[in-house]
Amino acid sequence: MFHRILSFLVILLTLVDGCILLGVFDVAPFSEYIAPQISWYVMVVCLQIPILYYIVYRSYIVPIENLKQGIARFYTEIDSEPNLEPNSWSKGMNDVITFFKKSLQILKVFKSELRDGRKLRSEVEIASEIQKQTLSQDEDAIPGLNLAVGICSASEVGGDSLDVIEGQDGNFYLYVGDVTGHGVASGFVMMMVNALVSAFSTKFISGAEILAATNSILKPRIKQNMMMTAVMLRWDSKNQKMYYTGAGHEFILIYKAKEKKVYKIKTGGLAIGMMKNISRSLKERQIAFERGDLIILYTDGITEARYRSEQNGMLFGVDRITESVMKLASPNPETVFRQLTIDLSAFMGYNHVQYDDITLAVVGFSGDSSEAIIQTNISQKIDSSSITEWNWGNTKK
Repeated sequence: MFHRILSFLVILLTLVDGCILLGVFDVAPFSEYIAPQISWYVMVVCLQIPILYYIVYRSYIVPIENLKQGIARFYTEIDSEPNLEPNSWSKGMNDVITFFKKSLQILKVFKSELRDGRKLRSEVEIASEIQKQTLSQDEDAIPGLNLAVGICSASEVGGDSLDVIEGQDGNFYLYVGDVTGHGVASGFVMMMVNALVSAFSTKFISGAEILAATNSILKPRIKQNMMMTAVMLRWDSKNQKMYYTGAGHEFILIYKAKEKKVYKIKTGGLAIGMMKNISRSLKERQIAFERGDLIILYTDGITEARYRSEQNGMLFGVDRITESVMKLASPNPETVFRQLTIDLSAFMGYNHVQYDDITLAVVGFSGDSSEAIIQTNISQKIDSSSITEWNWGNTKK
């Protein structure tokens, strides 16, 4: 209502001023009324000037100045909340102020989300760096064994685990694990498992005891729907014997050199984190492992890789891993790792989508206890012409 009265007053004053001007310039009939009282009318016009200035000042000049200061203080973070109130005498100006106030409130939310995003990214980068340090390094070689290993996360922090640990009395442990999902939460569970397995390997010999003890500590500290499948190899370097323990993981594949055949071994057991006590389900068993034999461990990121990355496409499966091995005349850890990478890349095709973390470990028995080899960069040696696109995170040139 006030805005309408003010508008009417301005229009009325404008009409009066127009009549006075017409009278001054001797325009009939205004000159007949204006000329005798010219001094009074001039006084009225002079009085209007400060009134009109005050109206303009309160309606536009002050609000615009407040708007400028409010925006400046907001962007320099002097004020976290834009202090803009629509107190102009002009309704149109109040609409402009309200628009800017709402815009700055939206920008405040964006600034907060950006700040939180940067903080989260920093934490993710730290977690990713820590995770890389826990994965197998070149110094993790095992006497008498030839290893070819690789891991490729679907996100910056993965839920797959691959580690080599030296225990007591000449025992070495290599295990592959897969935490449900992938990302930061899965990555932290994976790192907890790595730390616990490393600690318990100095207390126990059997892989079953190590995994059971790990579960008893981990289970109360993770969400109910979080768990980790795993398969652990224990290499008794003194007696040159191989043992395995399964915790609900994928098949172990073993290539027997003498027979030139690949066998599937069911790992058995319950996943770590599934129950408070899984010790009764975990059994350590010996594998007949001779010179030239190979053991292949992997996660479901390989077996569940999709053809041409189609959401409902066929899966790579276990049989294709076997086919990759059987293509080779004399399989060894490096050639199997290389061939499987090439075949998986071709299967996934171009513009692939990696839906899950991918891990692969190929273990060979050299028969020489003084020999210890671990290869972690085979993917970099593969000719780019042999690769369709996917290659363990390496960009094809």
